[in-house]
Amino acid sequence: MTQAVQQPSPSHQAFPGRLRRALWRILPIIGGLHAYIGWRLLPALNLDIAGLSLAIAGLVISCCLVPLGLLARFVVVRQALADQLSWLGGMAMGLFSSVLVLTVLRDLVLLLADGPLLTQSTAIAVPVLASLFTLVGYVNARRVARVVKVDIPLARLPRDLEGFTIVQLSDIHVGPTIKREYVQAIVDRVNQLDADLVAITGDVVDGSVEQLHPHTAPLGSLRSRYGSYVVTGNHEFYSGATSWMREFERIGLRGLDNRHVVIAHRGDRFVLAGVSDYSAAAFDTAQASDPDAALAGSPPDLLRILLAHQPRSASAAEAAGFDLQLSGHTHGGQFWPWNHFVPLQQPFTAGLRRLGRLTVYTSRGTGYWGPPKRFGAPSEITLLRLIPA
Repeated sequence: MTQAVQQPSPSHQAFPGRLRRALWRILPIIGGLHAYIGWRLLPALNLDIAGLSLAIAGLVISCCLVPLGLLARFVVVRQALADQLSWLGGMAMGLFSSVLVLTVLRDLVLLLADGPLLTQSTAIAVPVLASLFTLVGYVNARRVARVVKVDIPLARLPRDLEGFTIVQLSDIHVGPTIKREYVQAIVDRVNQLDADLVAITGDVVDGSVEQLHPHTAPLGSLRSRYGSYVVTGNHEFYSGATSWMREFERIGLRGLDNRHVVIAHRGDRFVLAGVSDYSAAAFDTAQASDPDAALAGSPPDLLRILLAHQPRSASAAEAAGFDLQLSGHTHGGQFWPWNHFVPLQQPFTAGLRRLGRLTVYTSRGTGYWGPPKRFGAPSEITLLRLIPA
């Protein structure tokens, strides 16, 4: 293994410092939100001393686990312990999120109608429904992503490219809770699809090459006619993007950050290009996302397909002359109600959309991040088929 694989890049070493500074800002918020939940729910439950003590202890434990789940891999030396804490923190984060949202909704209901019976029954309903959402979400997150078949109509599609298939994987997030077995199950399902090409649109990992290379290794056995291509997401930059792209190349994936290849199929060709993550310049200005650079030197008048992790690359992609952009990043919101907040940052949440002459497909992601929870936003292995508009 090369030296680059053994040692994380400077960006990876700097990230824990950024995370710690962010954590100090959000810790009071996390604590305050837990206090709000306790203030609004506990009096209405009419608990005895023992029950009240247990409920308060649960809120305190959750308040500690939520940030620890995010930080464990940086502050705990033993990998096994760090992974266990990440599991606990992720589950706590998912449950806390649902309890918080339902508590807010309960307060809105009580503004419209009030009474002792309603106050108590809704206070009981909040933890019961939150636990149900978290359990169902856990089952949805941990099972292998389903295959979603999507036809992509393109106006400039040559006849010989009609029916060309691309499997898109995105946001697998190999890390504390997603390991080799999970990745191998994804690969096995993809290899049954007999696709022409595999495109991986970023956020493959959450951790260093040294920690995770045994768990990403199955991606090297992805099979398709024209190979597998990958671009960076923001989480690669948190984890050492340069080292990871070298590792992906080593196992047989082809990196397309600000580069392109020309794929010949039957009697025609198309340009497959990729850009580094939209936020890459914040980590390394030399790796700034650049759709124009990705096309530099490509043959004119061919169909142009772009792999770009974040949907908000679409404006620059449309201006550069691309026909199709494949993205991820949003997870489709991952679980309700966060799907309603994605548009605050991204132009598209999930599915097939258009921006001018550009068609954009945004995957809901093949894995998950943080809480092992998917509710209302199922993971997907996307089988895209190019068809004439």
